[in-house]
Amino acid sequence: MLKSKTFLKKTRAGGVVKIVREHYLRDDIGCGTPACAACDRAHAGPALESQPRDQASSLCPWPHYLLPDTNVLLHQIISAWKPGTWASVASRLRPPGSLDTYIEQEQGESANDRNDRAIRVAAKWYNEHLKRMSAESQLQVILITNDKKNKDKAVEEGIPAFTCEEYVKSLTANPELIDRLACLSEEMNEIESGKIIFSEHLPLSKLQQGIKSGSYLQGTFRASRENYLEATVWIHGDRDDEKEILIQGLKHLNRAIHEDIVAVELLPKSQWVAPSSVVLHDEGQNEDDVEKDEERELMLKTAVSEKMLRPTGRVVGIIKRNWRPYCGMLSKSDIKESRRHLFTPADKRIPRIRIETRQASALEGRRIIVAIDGWPRNSRYPNGHFVKNLGDVGEKETETEVLLLEHDVPHQPFSQAVLSFLPKMPWSITEKDMKNREDLRHLCVCSVDPPGCTDIDDALHCRELRNGNLEVGVHIADVSHFIRPGNALDQESARRGTTVYLCEKRIDMVPELLSSNLCSLRSNVDRLAFSCIWEMNHNAEILKTRFTKSVINSKASLTYAEAQMRIDSAAMNDDITTSLRGLNKLAKILKRGRIEKGALTLSSPEVRFHMDSETHDPIDLQTKELRETNSMVEEFMLLANISVAKKIHEEFSEHALLRKHPAPPPSNYEILVKAAKSKNLEIKTDTAKSLADSLDRAESPDFPYLNTLLRILATRCMMQAVYFCSGMDNDFHHYGLASPIYTHFTSPIRRYADIIVHRLLAVAIGADSTYPELTDKHKLSDICKNLNFRHKMAQYAQRASVAFHTQLFFKSKGIVSEEAYILFVRKNAIVVLIPKYGLEGTVFFEEKDKPKPRLTYDDEIPSLRIEDTVFHVFDKVKVKITLDSSNLQHQKIRMALVEPQIPGISTPPDVADTDLSGPGGKKRKLEK
Repeated sequence: MLKSKTFLKKTRAGGVVKIVREHYLRDDIGCGTPACAACDRAHAGPALESQPRDQASSLCPWPHYLLPDTNVLLHQIISAWKPGTWASVASRLRPPGSLDTYIEQEQGESANDRNDRAIRVAAKWYNEHLKRMSAESQLQVILITNDKKNKDKAVEEGIPAFTCEEYVKSLTANPELIDRLACLSEEMNEIESGKIIFSEHLPLSKLQQGIKSGSYLQGTFRASRENYLEATVWIHGDRDDEKEILIQGLKHLNRAIHEDIVAVELLPKSQWVAPSSVVLHDEGQNEDDVEKDEERELMLKTAVSEKMLRPTGRVVGIIKRNWRPYCGMLSKSDIKESRRHLFTPADKRIPRIRIETRQASALEGRRIIVAIDGWPRNSRYPNGHFVKNLGDVGEKETETEVLLLEHDVPHQPFSQAVLSFLPKMPWSITEKDMKNREDLRHLCVCSVDPPGCTDIDDALHCRELRNGNLEVGVHIADVSHFIRPGNALDQESARRGTTVYLCEKRIDMVPELLSSNLCSLRSNVDRLAFSCIWEMNHNAEILKTRFTKSVINSKASLTYAEAQMRIDSAAMNDDITTSLRGLNKLAKILKRGRIEKGALTLSSPEVRFHMDSETHDPIDLQTKELRETNSMVEEFMLLANISVAKKIHEEFSEHALLRKHPAPPPSNYEILVKAAKSKNLEIKTDTAKSLADSLDRAESPDFPYLNTLLRILATRCMMQAVYFCSGMDNDFHHYGLASPIYTHFTSPIRRYADIIVHRLLAVAIGADSTYPELTDKHKLSDICKNLNFRHKMAQYAQRASVAFHTQLFFKSKGIVSEEAYILFVRKNAIVVLIPKYGLEGTVFFEEKDKPKPRLTYDDEIPSLRIEDTVFHVFDKVKVKITLDSSNLQHQKIRMALVEPQIPGISTPPDVADTDLSGPGGKKRKLEK
């Protein structure tokens, strides 16, 4: 049945349009109760349970179904799910109109009141229908609503109705469910008699007016990991002079949480401050005692030169909350029988959260998930509720789950809908597959990868042509052949964005059948590829470039070490080795050419764990060794990416997916320039070329590791490389590679960006057809935003995995003393790098319950004087490394100074700290 409503509406331009709203009402929707013979089961849809399970409700001892109103359902779901989920949930909850329960909105009735009345009508219809089904049946429908007015009206109409809290509390057999109730509002959970700490957030209407007039600025709130009283707000828009606003102090932070979209008011220049060099972590004082915070804020305010001051502001309102479920641990209250406790998130950028739970003893020492419900003005911390118990702290499975959840890495098994689009096995190349494809199986192609690699994206070949020139080919797995646009497999790959590599685990972007089998360019099997082939002279100058879909048969799957051994061995002269030597020779010329153009050679210590074959615990930790073959592969991957970028931009000037690396602002280089100056070296940063040349010259015969340290520090000055759509940006330049244009083509098994690039290139050479989304720059731009987020999160997850396995390594190792170099000096600490392990850590000189030493910090040099000893960046020191388990929530590698000897500060190299408490809070001593 169709019901329609017609009305006229005036447009902004002054015209009048006719609006017709249609409601399609169905009479074939059954009640869903299996025992009901009256409803047409063919159209009933998913059935309800025939005998609702006994929930042991003291309010409703009879069998019953629950009918929650929309607000109850959405509020409970939103509180436990990530931002944005509610919209998809709402769309799934909106049922088709039923002829039996549809009602019109009455004159003067609000939309909310109409919806409340509709759900009461539905509840009443159900109860009457169930009675007709069986006069003896006690089966009822209970309305769950937190709206007092709606509940009162339901009771008046004879409908059993309770609030969500009333019903959950009546479930005597499941008292733990009370912990999972979301707080209804900030006001309802305010601390009794608590004094006002924070200023009121302005309403959205005032914030929008202020942003429009320029009184306020809108941006993303980014809390500091090192200082809980400091944050920055990255301003949205093109105001280059105020891209970043500094926020300092608890009251100025004003209840904003990391990643919230906020409105800030810029303070007068007289109140601007400099970023703090103090490392401050929330020590978990009484939840509403802000006096210590105010004392600590004074530490942030020290005299600095005017050029160090940054635009400073205060948060005046929240435009959009970006809360998510947070992993962490419960800090049990010292008050016996208390149900109110503090939850400490694993992410140090998130404040502690106050929750109420009756399971505190059971949850102690466990990783749990908590959701935030609100943050009252009179509470030091936000309110939240318990969501899930993940497992014991320190267990590998639990900690891996935590780091994946914390970095929003999609890691659930692939759904059947996704797997249904995989090729049926056994699979082989068909005649149809060979259409628009060259047969290159005769070429001597080989792959070079890290040991244990099963997702082989790329393979190479080099051979001499009859005319004396060289033919070089980069062959990339043709993943886009298997993943077609728009299907469930494509959508899931786009959502994941990238494969995530952890120390012991790989979270694939595509199902394993593709990643480790059909797409992987393994040796001695036929595989589909996308090839970039150049004709070069012996000086590595490109004479011709062509692209083709192909089929290859790799002759060898080599590791970097095996390929290097072949190149270096005078006894080996087979086709594979000859090809590798040709590639290596050309790669050296290509690299020299890139560096001459200003490409940067930076450094970042990477570590490799050697695992015990039985326990899978790390038994050794080493920095990764890089060989010539690493550079050889890298050079040809870079060349292929640049060649493809040029081609797709020629064909799709507005729709090419490219990758750029912005030049850092001059202020980023201050720490590098000052550090070099302290060693009487000059680093020029006006162009990438001058920086590269400066780094090449910055050497000291007495200090060979100095150049590596400078390059590590230069890496920290860089901006993040990002994907973008060519039609939405004018700046294509890749600063680090000194290339005017760049993209990613060479790793489609593990990067979704490369799949899009493959599709663009296939259309450009006539090997495949286009589709609407491929040439929609707005949709492409949205894809790029997700890819940039996923890549950033993958990097963070990988670092967290390395950090956790490093802790496991030193847990079994005991006390270790090693040489280290200072990377940064802070007001109360030094940050050091230990070359042997590629490990970075902080040595603190101010500790709780210990006498404070005399500290003098000089930001200009930079240096830190402790008593009579002065530390500069790059100074060599000796540190003792232990695992600090005193805080189970944040177990960490602890470093203490051994040399130089400073009385009262330095510790002997083989004596453990006696204040490193174990899980039970008891003192324990580490043995060497």
